[in-house]
Amino acid sequence: MADWLQEMIPWIGGILWVLGALFSTGHALLNKRETTAVIGWVGLVWLAPVLGIALYWVLGVNRVRRRAVKLRARWARESSPPLRQEPAQLGKGTLHDSLAPLVGRVVSRPLSQGNDISTLVNGDQAYPAMLNAIAQAERSISLLTYIFDTDAWGMQFIEALVTAKRRGVEVRVLVDALGVRYSSPCADTVLRGRGVAALRFLPLHKTLHFNLRNHRKLLIADGSLAFTGGINIRAACVLRDEPAEPVRDLHFSLRGPVVEQLAEVFEEDWLFAGGRPVKKIEASIAEDEDFGVAAARAISDGPDEDLDRIPWTLHGALACAKRRVVIMTPYFLPNPALAKALNVAAMRGVQVDIVVPRRSNLPLVDWAMWAGLWRFMNHGCRIWLGPEPFDHTKLMVVDAEWVLIGSANWDPRSLRLNFELGVEVYEPALAAELEAHVDVQIAGAERVEPGLIAERSKLRRLRDGVARLLTPYL
Repeated sequence: MADWLQEMIPWIGGILWVLGALFSTGHALLNKRETTAVIGWVGLVWLAPVLGIALYWVLGVNRVRRRAVKLRARWARESSPPLRQEPAQLGKGTLHDSLAPLVGRVVSRPLSQGNDISTLVNGDQAYPAMLNAIAQAERSISLLTYIFDTDAWGMQFIEALVTAKRRGVEVRVLVDALGVRYSSPCADTVLRGRGVAALRFLPLHKTLHFNLRNHRKLLIADGSLAFTGGINIRAACVLRDEPAEPVRDLHFSLRGPVVEQLAEVFEEDWLFAGGRPVKKIEASIAEDEDFGVAAARAISDGPDEDLDRIPWTLHGALACAKRRVVIMTPYFLPNPALAKALNVAAMRGVQVDIVVPRRSNLPLVDWAMWAGLWRFMNHGCRIWLGPEPFDHTKLMVVDAEWVLIGSANWDPRSLRLNFELGVEVYEPALAAELEAHVDVQIAGAERVEPGLIAERSKLRRLRDGVARLLTPYL
């Protein structure tokens, strides 16, 4: 190599780095919503040459939105007319009057009435009900999950899906490309080997965006019965089997017009993952049939959406609350805006109870959570360390009238990076049932007091503070 070329290499490298840093900075300024995110990424891009630019384009850029928008439009064109989606009529003066219009504008879906929603506690109740739905299905099964282990319970699901396929049912399975790797062999590989259509969402070898995961949990049978909530498919969720690391959780079965909205979410994700569109399976719901009294609406959210639908819903619910808010979440890392909204609700006189695990399955998240709990100590929010074993439940109840169920946690990953699914429900009976469930947990919990935080050693608080720096990616 000529001497002059060797001398030019550092200059060429420097010029390329400056151009890359300038381009990355411009992209962040134009596309990032939060000022702190812009400052953080721009600082990393300029202070960590090459590495900072690489990390920005791997972790900081959302390139899935444009494709998702196109696919959503395509699905809308190919869909047949939706099932009955009449505006729900509830009593005047209820939470519905103030919150439902707000969520409707955020979500752009109607609030459907005539739904039945039942609670399933742990895999002990959820798995048998889901397996029975698969066994009884006559036309179609659509399954979407984050984790699908091939342990004893996972294999029961695989056998049930294969059996359904053999009797002529249209079976489609969509699993997250990261979550499916929690066990070996991978569930989708086993399913494809046995003739079932199974896809991975954002395969890791095809995208740099390994941090954008599909965290939704959804099973739909014959377009008329759905299951959603927080439960993955793994043996740890069946407590009667006494697993080594048990996980408590809630799941829900749903019948009625809201199932149509959930089916739309699955179809969008299926097309996004490269699946072929199939003829839409219509649910056999009569025009005037009511399965129950619940008014419900699906809320899909993710990095492909223009609005942060679930965060906006949370803010709206907190602003409308008058008496009590109860929250259960396995990971509690609210951003400053949500933290202020919780505190403002408490300062207005609303009783705010937040139940988090005493010890979760992610120590780093626990440490970061402890570093932020001081924000709630002097404003009236009551934070409780729930009893063991680890509780993975995601739940919010407001004024014993409104419930938010689904897959989203109160952390940046769920509220900014993951594809999540929630269902808002207006039904006092269900709200009272779930509020009572939370109260049972509170009865065995320890309240986080200022003294409990002060008792932590300086070494632990230092560790917690370092973990808190990683909050945007936890």
